[in-house]
Amino acid sequence: MSEASQAQAVYIASVVGTYWVVSISMVYLNKILMSNEGISIPAPLFVTWYQCVVTVIICWIAGLCGQRAQKNAASSPQYSAVSVNENGESMPSKPPKPSFFAQFPKAEYAMGTAKRIFPLSLVFVGMITFNNLCLKWVEVSFYNVARSLTIVFNVFFSRIFLGIPTSCKTLVCLGIVIAGFLMGSHGELNFSLLGTLAGIMSSLFVSLNSIFTKKVLPVVDDNHWKLTFYNNVNASVLFIPLILIFEGDVIMAAQEQLTSTAFWSAMSVAGFFGFSIGIVTVLQIKATSPLTHNISGTAKAALQSLMAFYIWGNQPTVMGVLGIFTVLGGSLIYTFVKMSENAKNAPPPSAPLLQKEQEMQSKV
Repeated sequence: MSEASQAQAVYIASVVGTYWVVSISMVYLNKILMSNEGISIPAPLFVTWYQCVVTVIICWIAGLCGQRAQKNAASSPQYSAVSVNENGESMPSKPPKPSFFAQFPKAEYAMGTAKRIFPLSLVFVGMITFNNLCLKWVEVSFYNVARSLTIVFNVFFSRIFLGIPTSCKTLVCLGIVIAGFLMGSHGELNFSLLGTLAGIMSSLFVSLNSIFTKKVLPVVDDNHWKLTFYNNVNASVLFIPLILIFEGDVIMAAQEQLTSTAFWSAMSVAGFFGFSIGIVTVLQIKATSPLTHNISGTAKAALQSLMAFYIWGNQPTVMGVLGIFTVLGGSLIYTFVKMSENAKNAPPPSAPLLQKEQEMQSKV
């Protein structure tokens, strides 16, 4: 293997490893924030709101860095460097790689654009709210099973709203996923009906988010970072009345946690991970492929569930473990089937849209 191939292999391994670490850490940290009364407070809406605020701040800072990176690139000398190979022949050198921050646009908030994105923001709020409620009420080992019906809703809404036909192979995949969901639910010792219902609602909103994203992304010039900024600003505003109505008394009574450095540190780190998962998702797709990204995500989910049995002390059952792997297996087969069908019937979606959909799938 050449040095270039070795370097590429090391880079891909580091990107995939980073994706796994950030994704698993985000789920585990959010579980602590949602259910550990000694560290956090029983106010999932407030916790989710703060994470949206952190994302807005990071987007704003990244936008400033992006402006500076773009100015530096524009002011650099525009010439083609020349290198000499071992035979003494002149060869044009590769242009310098753009700065990492050059991908981030300036964080600007226009009311007209925000209004057009507002329906997506409502779906976004529902998605992350039910996701965190699910994580609060179910065991971490059951978390992926509770939220496994996303592809079922994807197929249903694609048929209803977009008129996309459903193949027999797809229906078989959906049957496998539903069977795994039922097996996992039956095998869960600490089964939570509320948590499972929250997981189903989270899956529904994840599916709706994909559909609304397709409609709204052109409003922000197909730039998923702009959409992330607008979505989180809108969500930060939408959460405020919900927090005041449902969690005002809880927050006022939690003075000990609100003055705790550990609480705010955990909240801030979780918010940073929530933003970072978008970056590492894009990096993994670019370093590998959308299919490899889905395979990596499936393997990560399996490891995340198995680790939860040990870390969180969740007691495994044969039916529960079978449910986990049946759901993940059905999801993986569905990925292969859909990509095969898309390759035959239509061109692949644009890169910004694909990256945004994969990012949202990874965040929840």
